[in-house]
Amino acid sequence: MSTLDEFIEQTERVLQLPAGSLPPELRNDLLDLTRDVAHGVTRIAGPLSTYLLGLAVGAGADRAASVTAVAELAGGWDATDEAGAEGKGAS
Repeated sequence: MSTLDEFIEQTERVLQLPAGSLPPELRNDLLDLTRDVAHGVTRIAGPLSTYLLGLAVGAGADRAASVTAVAELAGGWDATDEAGAEGKGAS
């Protein structure tokens, strides 16, 4: 078992989630999304956007549609428009 798999399994336990709550295909989608947001918007937006995605899905939003929507948002992001805003959220 990889370190990542073991950590996910333990995290499911401590959060009292059913085993297998994060299937491999979803894990890969989230990692890809986090990378795309981190590189296309700003690094610190990566994990925060996946948290927001989790909130939306937990509230009933469609998971696949939500992943696609955030990926499209990040893909179309013009970082030059937000150059001054990056430091504001980082403190």
